[in-house]
Amino acid sequence: MERFGSKRFFFYVCGTIRFRGIGKGEITLAQILVDHLTFAYEGGFDNIFEDVSFRIDTDWRLGFLGRNGKGKTTFLHLLLGRYEYNGSITTSVTFDYFPYPVTETDLSLPAADFLEQWKPGCELWRVLVELDQLRESAEILYRPFGTLSPGERTKIQLAALFSGETDFLLIDEPTNHLDQEARENVKDYLAAKKGFILVSHDRDLLDACTDHVLVLNRKSIDVQNGNFSVWWENKQRRDQFARGENEKHLKEIEKLKQSAEQKAQWASRNERTKIGFDPVKEHDRSKDTRAYIGAKTKKMQSRVSQMNNRIQREIQEKEGLLADLEEPVELKLMPLKHHKEVLVHVRELAVAYETSVRPVFSHLTFDVAQGERVAIHGKNGCGKSTLIQMILQAAGVAAAGKETGAEAEKRQAGGAGGFPAAVSGLCETASGLVISYVSQDTSMLKGSLQAFCRERGLDESLFCAILRQLDMERVQFLKPMETYSEGQKKKALLAASLLTPAHLYVWDEPLNYIDVFSRMQIERMLSACEPTMLFVEHDLRFRRQIATKTITL
Repeated sequence: MERFGSKRFFFYVCGTIRFRGIGKGEITLAQILVDHLTFAYEGGFDNIFEDVSFRIDTDWRLGFLGRNGKGKTTFLHLLLGRYEYNGSITTSVTFDYFPYPVTETDLSLPAADFLEQWKPGCELWRVLVELDQLRESAEILYRPFGTLSPGERTKIQLAALFSGETDFLLIDEPTNHLDQEARENVKDYLAAKKGFILVSHDRDLLDACTDHVLVLNRKSIDVQNGNFSVWWENKQRRDQFARGENEKHLKEIEKLKQSAEQKAQWASRNERTKIGFDPVKEHDRSKDTRAYIGAKTKKMQSRVSQMNNRIQREIQEKEGLLADLEEPVELKLMPLKHHKEVLVHVRELAVAYETSVRPVFSHLTFDVAQGERVAIHGKNGCGKSTLIQMILQAAGVAAAGKETGAEAEKRQAGGAGGFPAAVSGLCETASGLVISYVSQDTSMLKGSLQAFCRERGLDESLFCAILRQLDMERVQFLKPMETYSEGQKKKALLAASLLTPAHLYVWDEPLNYIDVFSRMQIERMLSACEPTMLFVEHDLRFRRQIATKTITL
């Protein structure tokens, strides 16, 4: 373990990583050397990276982990040379980045027409080969890009990304908004590749596709051999060891302080006896005794000084032990109790958009009873969000939670297809039902946190307290919400929902962009508080742990 700079960033070297024998500024073939990297955004409040150094091999399948706002996407942009920074990044490879930018014009064109814009020199036949490995038809290259599902768009971009031969690939959260089937296809595809950095919060994807991890901890950086589960197991062991060492140091410090205080009192009392004495009571003492007492006092004071030095050494050894400890605060939820047992009642429901005759789904029947956590599962485009909109419509706009005006307008617009309208069947909710709603869309978040709280009628101090519990830095509270990362925006929506007492919590893809640690924190909270929920979420581990019932469309 080595230290860099005043912030004392650490990296752990294990597995196949070998740094010894390489001089400063040197780099072996197919490595990326990051040396004393420091970076902050112009006008930013703090450094994103400060004096960071590590090396990675370009033959790895590297999983990139860290809390929201720690700088994962920023680091990828630094590799691409998009920002100025202090320090150096040295490599012999070229980089390519997912996702590619898509313009409004591109949406009306087939992808085959603009592949060259994404990846200069891209050969169509190579893209076709990669699409076949993704178990996708070549036909999607010739349909307007805007008509494709999120999964189809992702597969085209990944196929273009991997169509080169020498690039080291930077893949930034490829599975957000993808259904389970598309995620499985992407997972199998990436598991057969190598030479990439994968930013993801999907634990199954990281376990299946990575053989090393790069982790941005709270105060350090880990580079380790193995996938997410291997790293997490090692981290739990390190954290347990750090707790034990911290406890041992605290006890030793307390013992030394007590002993030093006792000896200091003895020395002080002994020193006071040097001057003045009662010849009747102390008949065996003379003035020559003063020298003896002074020497004895000096010896005691020397011992006190030695103990104080030991105390300082113990404190220094204790420093940093808990710097990377992940002990998230337990979140709280305050669900309301409704007088009816069944909160949502759906019978033989068929739904279509106003501009379409063909139903999105039909013959749907289910109930949501109090205490149930119901997952809505299905492919992209099967009507999951449409069903949620129908339930919100049945409950009334006011019952949909504290929506902003922009959210309500967008929800009522119903996307390109218009507002969903029931073709047949029944969708009703219990009277007086209060719903707390989390939208999958975060584009409406603009302006200050204070304005956001005022518009939704939230207590600002409690709202900020929940954001702190979700590990958002206080400095973010001073920034406009449009400057937040996507994960930080989603945390703001989740915090607003947690602060809203409700009978039913309706969450539409709540974990998109949310970091792994916060996902586990939310899982523990939902398991403990057992609210009534209706949610859409493609994170398989989350769904398996939280859902008491699954509705498949």
